This record gives sequence, C-alpha cells and structure tokens, in this order.
Amino acid sequence: MKKMNLLLTGALALASVACGSDEPKPNPNPNPTPDGGGTSVTDVRPVKSSMMVDLVTDKAVYNPGDKVRFTASQLIPGAKVRYRQGANIISETDAATTWEWTPPATDFTGYMVEVYKPTDKGEDMVYGTIAVDVSSDWTRFPRYGFVATFDDSKLASGVVESEMEFLRRCHINGVQFQDWHNKHHWPLGGTRDNPAARYKDIANRDVNASVVRRYIDLQHAYGMKSIFYNLCFGALDDAAKDGVKEEWYLFKDTHHGDKDGHFLPSGWKSNIYLVDPSNTEWLRYIGDRNDDVYANFDFDGYQIDQLGNRGTLYDYYGVKANLPRGYASFISAMKLRHPSKRLVMNSVGSYGAQNIASSGSVDFCYNEVWDDEKEFKDLHNIIRANDTYSDGKLATVFAAYMNYGKSGSKGEFNTPGVLLTDAVMFALGGSHLELGDHMLGSEYFPNNNLEMTDELKTAIIRYYDFMTAYQNLLRGTNTTSEFAAAVSCTDPSLKLSFNAWPPKKGNIVTYSRNAGNAKVINLLNFRNVDDMSWRDYNGTCRAPMLTLDMPLSVSVAGPVSKVWVATPDYHGGAVQQLAFEYKDGKVSFTLPQLKYWTMIVIE
Repeated sequence: MKKMNLLLTGALALASVACGSDEPKPNPNPNPTPDGGGTSVTDVRPVKSSMMVDLVTDKAVYNPGDKVRFTASQLIPGAKVRYRQGANIISETDAATTWEWTPPATDFTGYMVEVYKPTDKGEDMVYGTIAVDVSSDWTRFPRYGFVATFDDSKLASGVVESEMEFLRRCHINGVQFQDWHNKHHWPLGGTRDNPAARYKDIANRDVNASVVRRYIDLQHAYGMKSIFYNLCFGALDDAAKDGVKEEWYLFKDTHHGDKDGHFLPSGWKSNIYLVDPSNTEWLRYIGDRNDDVYANFDFDGYQIDQLGNRGTLYDYYGVKANLPRGYASFISAMKLRHPSKRLVMNSVGSYGAQNIASSGSVDFCYNEVWDDEKEFKDLHNIIRANDTYSDGKLATVFAAYMNYGKSGSKGEFNTPGVLLTDAVMFALGGSHLELGDHMLGSEYFPNNNLEMTDELKTAIIRYYDFMTAYQNLLRGTNTTSEFAAAVSCTDPSLKLSFNAWPPKKGNIVTYSRNAGNAKVINLLNFRNVDDMSWRDYNGTCRAPMLTLDMPLSVSVAGPVSKVWVATPDYHGGAVQQLAFEYKDGKVSFTLPQLKYWTMIVIE
C-alpha cells in the first residue's frame, strides 16, 4: 500500500421542525426563559475553514490520565488550539507543531480538537481538526478494522507502518485478523512448542508469522486491540489426522451420510466441513487449539464466525441441531476457557443474533448484512433488535460490503455511496467495519480490487473524527432514547421535504435521540438519491443535493440555552454555534449547510 498523504483538504416523543436565511452566529451567555417565553441569541462567531493543517495523535485511543501527543504539519502564525467536549470548550492554548495535552480523567469521552484563528471579520477560521477518545475499554465505542494479508510483501520498509498509521488516524481501536490462520480446526501453524515461521492459509496464500506479530505490536503501541478470526465450527478435510472425530460433525441427513460443508475453489487448501458448535468434545478440542494461539501470539480476543442459516441439520446421532443455541454454548465455553480475552461473534443476516447478543459474553454486536437486509431502514431495525437482545448494553458494528457488484475487478469505490452509508450508520449509533490494509468490498477480506480515491480517503478521516469526537451524543445512548422530529419547510421556495425516520427518496430524513440535557437531531440528505439500499451495489449512487441556509423551527419543551451544529462534510466537523430565537415552545435558527449529514444539538 502506498504511504498515504494525510493532508486534509477541504416510546417516541414528538418534536416538529419547520424550514425559511440569516447567517448563524455562537452564544457565550444565553439567557433562556421558561417554555412559552422568549429569548433571542445573536452574539455568535461564524465558523469558516481552510483545512491546511494535518493533525495526528500518537495513539488511536487513550486511557484516563494519559497524555495525548499531537503533531501538526505546519504552524499558522497566531493560531490557537482549543479542546471541546461537545460544544463546551475545556481549555485553550497557543498552537505549535508538537505539543501534549492531558484530557479530563472522565472515562468514555470523545473530544474535538480545533486549530483555529480569530479573524478581523469576527469569524473563527478553522485550519485543522482531530478527535480524541478517552476510553478504558474499546468495546464501549468500537471502531473495528481489519488486516488480511501477511506475506513477505508486508516486510517491505514502511508498509505495515503506513497501514497502521492510517488506522490510527481514523481512531480504529480494534483490528480483526482475517485469514491469518493455518487451518480452521488447527489455527496455529505448527505446534504450541514448535510454531511454524511460515505456513499457508485456506487459499494457499503465504503467511509469515513475523508479519502477524508486527501488526500486533504496532496495534498495541497505538492503543488498539488485536482480535484473531476463526469459525466456530470449521474443519478441513484432513481434520481426522489432527484429532477431529467423525461424531462431532453436522449432517444434512439423519444417518450421518452427508456432511454439511462450505465448498471452496479447487486451488484452495480444502473445503470447510461443519462440526456441532455445542459438542462438548469439540469445545475442549478447539479450546486447546486456542490455547496454542494465545501461547504464541499476543492476541486480545477471538472474532467468532458462522455461515448464516444452514437449513435443517442433524448431529451424528440424527438429532436435529439448533445452531443458534449452539452458538450461545460455544461463546460461553470460550469465555470460560479464556475469561480475560474479548469475544465477538458474527450474526450473518441476523441469524442467531438474539442468542449471541444475550449470551452475556460477547463485547459488542457484529452483524454481517446482505441483500435480505439491504435497505437503509434495515440498519435501524438491526440496531434496535440488538439493543433489545442485549438490554441496551452492546454497541453494533456492521460488516457491510460496499459496491459489492464491482468487487470482482479492479476499480474505485464510489465516494457518494460510501459516505451516505457511513452517515446513516454513524447517525444511527452504529459503526462500519470497512478500514484495514485496504478498504473492504467483499466478504473475502483479502480482496483489494477496489481502491479509495483521494477524495474518499480525506472524507473517511473526517467521518471517523466526527464519530469519535461526538461519540457520547451519537453512541452514548440506545434506541430507547429516540424521538421523532417531524419537519416541514416554512419557505416554499426552497421546496424541501422532511420526514422522520425511515428515509424516503428525495427527502431529508431526521433521526433523533435525547442525550442527557441535549436533543440530537441528525439530518440525513436523500435529495437526489434514487436507491434506498445502503449497498450501492454497482457504485451508481449520486451525491445528494447540497442544501444551504435552511431556516428551521423546532418544537421543544422547556428552556433552550444553546443551539449548535456540526457536520463531517464541512469545517472538519468543528462546532458551529448558531444564533437562535426561542419563543412559544419553538426554537428557530438557520442551518448553514447539509451535504450528506448534519447533526443539530439543542441544549
């Protein structure tokens, strides 16, 4: 992978929103009045941006009490650095090219760091932004990435380093190691006491164990966690000689004559045959094999995979198998075997999702979504179901392969499709497994046919900054805190149509949650969007129509002290505090811009 240039250019409660164009201006000393009264806040500083300064931090995530070390690509004379939690300014200092900051000790908190300079026009000019995440446990706000190639090409100078620097810049805090292993039933190359330095993966690709270790070492240095991948029930055709018994397998008939299997190309090492994930002897066997892995690689946990709904299957004795129940048994056994290691399990097409999420032993929900869950509305349904299954305790990560129809040949990802899908996933409180040693476009993770354009690389950094900086507002609550924002436009000339979730073609959709004393209203732009599938299968999604200076009116109960907005599409996600009027239970303001996604926060 070419070294990346990181220079960044430039219960539902009801609220009603109405739309007509004064430029918004932040309010340092608001004077709210009780509901039904009136107040007008106009003393704000507009935000402009010239994103000239590339900022990096030394880690992807920090523990409370850690120092954050920043590096800036250049120094803007007279510029300052301010640290925000939401719209609140924590502290401020003069800008430099390298400096340190110790955030407040509050755990599980996101911050936005802005390099800016006040201008003589009464504006704040933002030159660079970056997020900081202070979280002692990465699974509270998981931002999951991957690596999938471990051959000698990764030994070239700077290759692994460049890949991990990009993931660090995107605040990826956990990395899944796909297709790193020797055999599904015997993942370690060699033995525990005599591990192999080199071996072949399932596709007969070379794996260099030193490359695997290099990735782990760098990820740990950046505060990331390293998670190894394997099926919960896979055995290759030579498994008998490695101690796998015939009585452990799953069959399509009641007379153990037809093993269930996942059939692979002829040049690969083997097909994969399925064993019963609840078989007690198999659980002991694969637990021993995982002991081998942990004894030789400093992995932090196990990404457990499955293959979706397999239809009716039977064990060796003709008893009908219950795979979802078997998944829960497998998870519990793996946690008992290695209680300090983290566990994540794939819910393919939501198959077994309830048993997995309610097991009490997985650290977040991981949903691989396919064509039967291809609509944007399905993403919300999945998050809501996961909240129900886990009592609102587990975050959701989507394994969702963009532009899948293009992934069979060389090409580029379609930037509008990727950004609109990320905007929806992030606004809904989820995250997207998509970033690794390349961007992910296929369930075969080593497939790197599609590349990110420079425009997409820049935008992706902004989107991950945004998700991280505002994680408490976007992901700090669950779907029980939702409220519907019904939107109408008071200026007919703008010809804008709004609706609360789910989205409609040609409309601006609102998705809203209460977060503490704030109402968070996400505007997602489906103007000019014809396909309501997040997959953008053939990469044909058009960018939504840019909308500027929308006068909005929102019905809210109680006093309003502050209205602010932020978007990953402008000003590097920096806070823009708005002038507003609050009267008769309605707050009115002008929204500066909406491209893909803008977040409105009413405090």
